[in-house]
Amino acid sequence: SCWEPCKQAFRLALIQLQVSSVKSDNLTRACGLVREAAAQGAKIVCLPECFNSPYGTNYFPQYAEKIPGESTQKLSEVAKECSIYLIGGSIPEEDAGKLYNTCAVFGPDGALLVKHRKLHLFDIDVPGKITFQESKTLSPGDSFSTFDTPYCRVGLGICYDLRFAELAQIYAQRGCQLLVYPGAFNLTTGPAHWELLQRGRAVDNQVYVATASPARDDKASYVAWGHSTVVTPWGEVLATAGTEEMIVYSDIDLKKLAEIRQQIPIFSQKRLDLYAVEAKKP
Repeated sequence: SCWEPCKQAFRLALIQLQVSSVKSDNLTRACGLVREAAAQGAKIVCLPECFNSPYGTNYFPQYAEKIPGESTQKLSEVAKECSIYLIGGSIPEEDAGKLYNTCAVFGPDGALLVKHRKLHLFDIDVPGKITFQESKTLSPGDSFSTFDTPYCRVGLGICYDLRFAELAQIYAQRGCQLLVYPGAFNLTTGPAHWELLQRGRAVDNQVYVATASPARDDKASYVAWGHSTVVTPWGEVLATAGTEEMIVYSDIDLKKLAEIRQQIPIFSQKRLDLYAVEAKKP
């Protein structure tokens, strides 16, 4: 029996924002939805990938900004105002002449806790369906990103990072119990892999996995799948959105995570004499 049950469970909110081409409007509406989520008791709130700009290689240079900058300043202020942990989806970041797809996280005091630059760039070619090359304009990050809350340690990835099981394994090794991936899959990869990958990461590592997608805009040059989701360490879908703008709420129960790890103790059963996934950088 935990004498501090408040720390064993918390409310998570995923903001499936309808992103427009007007940056100031995206920021205003994002902050309004963050306030709404906090008023509903959310302690950790997450925005979607590329929440302040349309998604596309031609948009990244146009909308890019420094961190700290206009968009992250607003996120810092609203995190402090609401006294929450705010995972700032992602924005195109400019630094020393390079562009990155970057997620900035702010604590309840408004401080920047960590900045995750997308590690795996989205370069794919499915003939007749979708071709996209983030590497045309973006550079990849090269570090792991975790942050601590009173509830648990959280690991971060952005969209395509979700496909790489090794990243999630490193985060689990480092004590993360929740992995959060702001992401915008599309109408080809979304129906095929979006939920499958989240459930795979969750059950392989016995962690909660959450994704925050932009709402779907059928008129956009890149049409996002939507369906922001939360998955339990048992691989169950706890909550999921449709395609329209909405906030997904989920109560995360860390006692449940501990029970699952006790029942199926894979971490103590790994054959480290046969294999290992190891981090090569901090």
